[in-house]
Amino acid sequence: MAKYRNGLPQIKGGTFITDGGMETTMIFQEGIELPHFAAFILLTSEEGRQRMRNYYRRYLDIARRHGTGFVLDTATWRANPDWGQKLGYTSEALKAVNEEAVDLLVGLRSAYERPEQPIVISGAIGPRGDGYKAGFMDAAEAEDYHAFQIGTFAGTEADMVSAFTLTNIDEAIGVARAAQSLGMPSAISFTLETDGRLVTGRSIQDAIETTDAATGGAPAYYMINCAHPTHFETALDPGSAWVKRISGIRANASTMSHEQLDNSETLDAGDPEDLGRRYRMPELRVLGGCCGTDHRHVAAICEACLPQAA
Repeated sequence: MAKYRNGLPQIKGGTFITDGGMETTMIFQEGIELPHFAAFILLTSEEGRQRMRNYYRRYLDIARRHGTGFVLDTATWRANPDWGQKLGYTSEALKAVNEEAVDLLVGLRSAYERPEQPIVISGAIGPRGDGYKAGFMDAAEAEDYHAFQIGTFAGTEADMVSAFTLTNIDEAIGVARAAQSLGMPSAISFTLETDGRLVTGRSIQDAIETTDAATGGAPAYYMINCAHPTHFETALDPGSAWVKRISGIRANASTMSHEQLDNSETLDAGDPEDLGRRYRMPELRVLGGCCGTDHRHVAAICEACLPQAA
């Protein structure tokens, strides 16, 4: 049975952290080959599962030191039907690996959770296509497409789903509707270009307000991920109602554009301390990283934004 599905603790107050750039850490720091950037393939062996546990523990230890809660996202950003097919996964195998991803996090929660430090398990969803290009589905098609993965998570102990690196408002609407129909709280996370806009040219304000209007405000909250804070800081209007709907940031370490990152053969880890200082936004509840970030960046974010636990 899901522990927090009917009452997400990060909505009620306090600050939660999450992990960093899982895929870039595995590829560039641990030398693991991840075809199509798919970390979920590690879940098919005990060696791979142990690597995942070790990865998450670095961040859970940081949360424990700072006395904060944690949002544990599954390693399933690529575990949807289109990407699964490219990797040779049948529907049954894909369902099983999504379930295994949750089971692994349930074990970690049992080991780390304390009454004053809740740990929320979130099923991670990625875009149907490339996270750096505009999506191609309308809202109805997106709802039908993402229902497979969300429905799988609904049958597990996952407390919610989080859709990351979305570039298209229609896809966000479809994810939010599918989650709502399946009884899963959702977080919708858009990725932005260096001008603070979606790759389609629409503003983050438009993305949030349009998604809320089309879904009756179904998402529990919104996030921004896979962009450096310098790309979107000026696009946020402090005090506006739509900005208050943004409760989480998972930023990139690098200030490079998506095109530059795509063409880079090395990892740009940026400046962890500077990144941490840029997270000082009053409405934020979930703090973590994306491409190029690791436990050092999340530790720096905590140092800048959270008091040190006694």
